[in-house]
Amino acid sequence: MVKENLEVILKEIENGNPYGEKVTLVGATKFMPVELINEAISAGLKDIAENRAQEFKDKFPIVTKPVNYHFIGHLQKNKVKYLIGKCYLIQSVDTVDLLDEINKQSLNKNVVTNVLLEVNLGEEQKHGFSFTELESALTYAKSLNGVKVLGLMAMLPDTSDETVLFELSKNLRSVYDEFKVEFGFTTLSLGMSNDYKIAIKAGSNMIRVGSKIFGKRY
Repeated sequence: MVKENLEVILKEIENGNPYGEKVTLVGATKFMPVELINEAISAGLKDIAENRAQEFKDKFPIVTKPVNYHFIGHLQKNKVKYLIGKCYLIQSVDTVDLLDEINKQSLNKNVVTNVLLEVNLGEEQKHGFSFTELESALTYAKSLNGVKVLGLMAMLPDTSDETVLFELSKNLRSVYDEFKVEFGFTTLSLGMSNDYKIAIKAGSNMIRVGSKIFGKRY
């Protein structure tokens, strides 16, 4: 099942987005057994992501390598230590304090950690920078030697209104493009199992897909 599901999605995204960019598929592996994750990696999945730092810590030693390991959940500062030097990309950096902690621990380990700044797209969402906060956060991040901001990440609201989803996605892409050159962006992570096609159409170049690859979580 996993191999077949993976093949379908990889086929869907093989032509990239309307901006001529390759779309990277990240498998969201929250609560998924390592056996299933390794099956997906064997079938060609090159990027996987956890939502919980403890789960990342437990699974990291037994997940098939090489693979790009991402973190996409809300991250507490006291759990940053589990990720540094192991995580290819921390996507959910939602405060300057968290950015500082990642920077500090990266410098202590003599590494540079790739991050995305999480953008809050609506009132119902608890985490992320507002559009008005982004520029100052990006400017500050640029001064840090232990982190490298690759771009932006966001979660779309839980709605079936495709027009709303597309407009929100398009708006985020516009903001991404506004800062792309100045800050050297390469990555806009937007879109999950229920909305990744809309996100790609609006310009996302990284999607985080769980159930469409692995089936329902239990």
